[in-house]
Amino acid sequence: MTQHHRGLATRPTVVLLTADGVAPPAHLDEFRGLVEVRQCTAGTLAEALPGAEVLLVWDIFSDALASAWHAADSLRWVHVAAAGVDALLFDELRESDVLVTNARGVFDGPIAEYVLACVLAHDKQLHRTEALQRAGEWRHRETTRVAGRRALVVGTGGIGRATARLLRAVGLDVRGAGRRPSDDDEDFGVVLDSARLAEHLGDVDHLVMVAPLTAATSGMLGEVELAALPDGAHVINVGRGQLIDQEALTKEIAAGRLSAHLDVLVVEPLPDGDPLWTLDGAHISPHMSGDVVGWRDTLSRQFLDHLHAWLGGSEPGPAVDKGRGYVSG
Repeated sequence: MTQHHRGLATRPTVVLLTADGVAPPAHLDEFRGLVEVRQCTAGTLAEALPGAEVLLVWDIFSDALASAWHAADSLRWVHVAAAGVDALLFDELRESDVLVTNARGVFDGPIAEYVLACVLAHDKQLHRTEALQRAGEWRHRETTRVAGRRALVVGTGGIGRATARLLRAVGLDVRGAGRRPSDDDEDFGVVLDSARLAEHLGDVDHLVMVAPLTAATSGMLGEVELAALPDGAHVINVGRGQLIDQEALTKEIAAGRLSAHLDVLVVEPLPDGDPLWTLDGAHISPHMSGDVVGWRDTLSRQFLDHLHAWLGGSEPGPAVDKGRGYVSG
C-alpha cells in the first residue's frame, strides 16, 4: 500500500511510544494496515524516531521526546493520548513546525460526571455517612441542598464547559474563570478573569480547578486565593496538582476551614505519610477522574480517525497552541 500524503511516496512511519505494563492501542492492527508502526518505550525512542513522520504518545506522562528530539529528523505530527500536554512541550518543539494534537473531547463528559459526584458527595455528606456506617453508628443528620449553591469553574475549555453544563443541570449557580472574560458565555453565563482569581472567590461554595497547566496557571490557587475563599468552601482539582499550592491547601484543610477532593497531586502517587492521606476533609483519588470503562479504546479510535484524516491530506484534529499549551478556541 502506497500513500501520497503531502509528498510522501511510501508508507509513512508512526512511532508508538508506550510503557511497560501499558496495553497498546486497541486498533493497532488497523494502524499497521495504514502505516509502518515502530513500537518503543522512553529508553528506545531516539532509536525509533529517525525517518518517522508521526509520534503517538501513548505513555501519556512521558517527557522522553525532549531528550530524543535530536533524532526527530522527519517528524511532522505528534499526538498525545491525553488532554494535558504539559509533560510533552519543550522549547524546540514549540519553535518547530511540528503539529501537536491531543485527546480533545474524550474526557469532557467523564470528568464532568466526576466533578458532579464530588459536589454531591460533599453536600450530601456521603463520606460522613460511610464512616458512621463502618463505626456502627446510626446518626440522623441534615444535609445541604445542592440547588442554589455557587460554583466557580476555573478553566473554560471543553472539560470546563461540560462541567458547567452538568452542574447547572442540577441547579447550581455556575460561573467560569478564564483568560478571556465575558458577560454572555453560552455555557458559563459569566466568565471572570482568571488572572484576578482572588477577587472572585469570596462567595464560592465549590471551586473546580480544571485549567491546563501552563506557566500562567502554575500555582494560580495560592495562599492569597485560598484565604479569599469563605469558610466551608470545597475545592475540587481535576486539572493538574501544580495548579494549587498544595502545602497551603493542606494547612487550610487541617484547620478545618476548607475541604477538598483532589484527583491530581503535585507528586503522584501521593507520598506515604503525607497528611492529605488522613486529614478529615481531604479526599484523594489516583488521577482517575476521566478514566471510565473503555477509555483507552476511545483514545485508540480517536487516533485512528485522526490518522485517516492526515493520510487523506486533512488536518488530523484541532491543533494545540504550543505557545499556550492547549487547544485555543
